[in-house]
Amino acid sequence: MSKSRKINSSLNSGVTLPSLIFILAVCLASAIFPGRVSTVLDVVKNFIFVNLNWVYVWAVTVFVLFLLFLMFSKYGDIKLGRNDSSPDYSFFSWISMLFAAGMGIGLMYFSVAEPMQHYSNEIFANSSYVNSAKNAQLYTFFHWGIHAWAIYGLVGLALSYFAYRYKLPLSLRSCLYPILKDRIQGRWGNTIDVFALCSTFFGITTTLGFGVVQINSGLHILGIVHETGFVNQAIIVFILVSIAVFSATTGVDKGVRILSNLNIAVVILLMLFVLFLGPTVYLIGSFTEGLGNYINNFFNLTFNTHVYEDASLPWFYNWTILYWAWWISWSPFVGLFIAKISKGRTIREFIAAVLILPTIFNFMWMSVFGNSAIWLDSHVSGGALSALANDPDALMFRFLEYLPFTKVISFMVIAIIMIFFVTSADSGMFVMNSIATKNAKVSPKWQIAGWGVLLAVLALFLLNAGGLEALQSMTLITALPFSIIILVMIACLVKALSIDKKYYEQEFSVSTVPWSGKLWKDRLRQIVKVDSQNDIDSYMRDIAGNAIHELSNEFIKNGIEANINQGKEPNFIEIEIRYDLVNNFIYGVRSETKDFPEYFQKEENLSDMEDGQAYFPLAYFGDARQGYDVRLFTKDELIADILKHYERFVAIISEDKNKMFISSNANRRIR
Repeated sequence: MSKSRKINSSLNSGVTLPSLIFILAVCLASAIFPGRVSTVLDVVKNFIFVNLNWVYVWAVTVFVLFLLFLMFSKYGDIKLGRNDSSPDYSFFSWISMLFAAGMGIGLMYFSVAEPMQHYSNEIFANSSYVNSAKNAQLYTFFHWGIHAWAIYGLVGLALSYFAYRYKLPLSLRSCLYPILKDRIQGRWGNTIDVFALCSTFFGITTTLGFGVVQINSGLHILGIVHETGFVNQAIIVFILVSIAVFSATTGVDKGVRILSNLNIAVVILLMLFVLFLGPTVYLIGSFTEGLGNYINNFFNLTFNTHVYEDASLPWFYNWTILYWAWWISWSPFVGLFIAKISKGRTIREFIAAVLILPTIFNFMWMSVFGNSAIWLDSHVSGGALSALANDPDALMFRFLEYLPFTKVISFMVIAIIMIFFVTSADSGMFVMNSIATKNAKVSPKWQIAGWGVLLAVLALFLLNAGGLEALQSMTLITALPFSIIILVMIACLVKALSIDKKYYEQEFSVSTVPWSGKLWKDRLRQIVKVDSQNDIDSYMRDIAGNAIHELSNEFIKNGIEANINQGKEPNFIEIEIRYDLVNNFIYGVRSETKDFPEYFQKEENLSDMEDGQAYFPLAYFGDARQGYDVRLFTKDELIADILKHYERFVAIISEDKNKMFISSNANRRIR
């Protein structure tokens, strides 16, 4: 008998099928009709950038301010995981991996190109060399600084928190749990994950496409290849994706960590080479001044919409707004990857590391390469580098021609870009598979490799057909709705953190303070019992009523007039001692109800209840302080509690400094 072999897969059809249909439809349309699709998408993108740019500005501003608030707030000590959990990776490996996933290829592509393009832009070119150079550095810092990492950090934080603290799947749907509750497992959750998967795929595909073009350009300049055509690009993609697939199938612990650690070491070595063999004193001074300039202009840059500067508006749309949209569109990918490697960190440690360390490194990197290029352009090349500002694919390698050991360093740059390519593709495969499987713990290797093959095939398909720019526009358009989703994530995170803090800081009930071991059986019966209205009526009559009447009589014996106030029904009873010059002393008990959640009602190991409600006696006070449940007090314990509050009252009114709080004008009863 022959047995048919079933192909094992952990893919979730509700997420994977709609995503693949949409991805393939967009890619095919972009490749078959690149001109038309690009035109339509550009119209939509330009409309958003021109008319809704304020959404991006405000959203990113809120992201930054919210993370800074969390870092310095009482929530900063909360761990991303159990309270006794510890990080899975060393600090250096953690920083290397999040950095490689977040900024890798982009840093190599724009480190010379962006400062040079700002420097040579007609908006800044009309000013002096000094102002042009300063502005070029300032806006490069702005685009690659805290704002970019705040976007990544916020998504990564929300994912880490809900996955490791709430034990939910490592998925974007989990970030909306406080609002959607169990509906995250249904269509709403699938819709969010489909959006995240498509956005991740588009972002990685376009970035890898640009990375291939830069690698090909570098190899051409070095004479390794004779042209920058599609065949060479296909060979590069085949080799690098094969390495990425091998890395991904070995697991993130091995592949990405090893490559990221290696690459960050090589990157630091390259930066030090340019620093010490370039205009060293100029670079150190410009970095120092640029950092101060960035800090001084931080809020002005953050809120600046250039609305009063018509000439700079196109630049604002094509740089700042485009960058915010680009980082937002990449945040599902980078956020998921950062969350995967951040278990066990505290919120404060997470935010400080994600916001500050990569930002400082980006500033150092951009200062060394960008300012070196500007200095060489004005002092050595006679404007040759600024003339190449519109050729970013080759600009890095043309810049290296002015430094010693040009070929060696150029090969090193190509190697770095290749490793960044591999780590981006590697982590991208992991993230996309995680989204498509609802964070399945185990997936077959062929399935993980399949995402890499799909990335490679569609990236080459679009490169050959000229549809990569259309896909980039599509990626930027998706950033608008996702920025709204991230804002909703903030609301969910605030709600969850507040509940979290109260849960772990919840103290024992006030009624447990006078307990001894004598009545423990009675206490147990009271704790597990859910009281009905009749139970509380009995408590109000037999315990609270008798206690207050007995205490009132004792007050009268001691020369103090004590009044008893109570409702017609036993819904409240209070003892009141009246004064002329100060507030009256009031201690009362009233009947209250509370609703229990559905899961509590269905729990077999808890007592049954009527209509999902429980009744309890709540103590309240004349000065509107927070009351508490007193149903576990005996009569004598309740009398002792009233006397405790009366002793506090007498101590307060006996001090002159409390006069403003004890005026008789504030006398009122709280029921």
